[in-house]
Amino acid sequence: MFKKILGTGAARAVNVLTQLATLIMGTKFLGAAEWGKAFIAQTDITFLLIGIELIAGSGIVYFTPRKKLSTLMTISYGWIGFVMLIYILLFSILHLFPNFYYTIVPEGYTWLVLLMTFIYSLHEFNLNHFLGKEIVATYNWLFLIQILTQVTMMAVLIFALDLRTGKALLYSQLCGYSLATLIGWILLFPTLKRENGEPWKTCFKEMLHYGAFMQLSTLVSTLNKRLSLYLLKTHCDERSIGVYASGTQVTEGVNIAGYSIGLVEFSALSNTENKQRASQLTLRFMKVSILLTFTALLVICLLPTAFFEWIFSGEFTDIRPVILLMAPGILFFSAHTVLANYFSGTGKPKYNLYASLIGLSVTLIAAFILIPWLGIRGAAITTSLTYAALFVYQWIVFRKQTGSKINQLIPNKDDLDWVKTSLKGLF
Repeated sequence: MFKKILGTGAARAVNVLTQLATLIMGTKFLGAAEWGKAFIAQTDITFLLIGIELIAGSGIVYFTPRKKLSTLMTISYGWIGFVMLIYILLFSILHLFPNFYYTIVPEGYTWLVLLMTFIYSLHEFNLNHFLGKEIVATYNWLFLIQILTQVTMMAVLIFALDLRTGKALLYSQLCGYSLATLIGWILLFPTLKRENGEPWKTCFKEMLHYGAFMQLSTLVSTLNKRLSLYLLKTHCDERSIGVYASGTQVTEGVNIAGYSIGLVEFSALSNTENKQRASQLTLRFMKVSILLTFTALLVICLLPTAFFEWIFSGEFTDIRPVILLMAPGILFFSAHTVLANYFSGTGKPKYNLYASLIGLSVTLIAAFILIPWLGIRGAAITTSLTYAALFVYQWIVFRKQTGSKINQLIPNKDDLDWVKTSLKGLF
């Protein structure tokens, strides 16, 4: 398991480096305004994916050990096609009201946003299947192929084809997702041919029930993250959105440990019924995640403003205050990520939904007060308050269900022995 975490962590580290390269190219050669448009388009895609992932999302990880691939693929692909038709119709209707439509979808990005949503859905199905099978190495390789193709194409579009708009980011991502999807299909289809089907109606109901909690939680969580972005568009200019978006990407990229541990944890807990082992792993994973995230945040926060101006350009002078104000929230978020995967992996996604609803309440109150008053700094404070609320609620529930105590979050000798044993087994 430790080997899987390190492998996933290495893949995520490469992702952070490629995202940093993408961020530098975008901020230096596209400018804050165009980068803001690209970030808004990405947010639109995130929201559209929620409808698709109601059936064809991360719930696939939970159901892969329990259902046949042919059944999951039939249901998921059918659902993806159905939802995409609804989105096309919805966009056509909203296009009749341009003043409203272009506040949520940048002008000229409509079909690119829809196509990105479709291709990403297919790619995510492949990733979730391999994660559900605990074939983490394949998951990581597909992930690496996607991000390395993306950053390469971003450079080609900017420097070779001289494309200097926000579309350069989405085109490069589209290339990465498409190639990774094709390779994923090559690996999946031979397995599919050896399987017989099973009744899909019962499976569809189970996936819908599980996915409803998962995706409602994702919807609310996405609102928690991105509501500030839309409020900034109302109260600030596109340059401010670009600065805030860049600060968000830097701080969220620090959470390599939380994401890596969470993925392996979700995969492992989806394949076990041992409650004691699940809670013990969660506590240990949480401690490791918090420690590593704190170390990375400390390094980022000590960097001077001049460094960020040198990396991103003079337009991003205000990025350091955003990072500093978001840092406490990211530390809470690293712990929240581990707890969220515990509840999902043990078949209790409703608690993630409840946590997200509490976080949304905090976001609504804080954002409408702080953003008009403090601008992007108010948005950063709102993020930290929201992430703190998520963790506090989930910890209360986790403690009640497992009998855990807050002092168990302090690393002890057993944790050190566990790490030593895991490292010995690795090497």
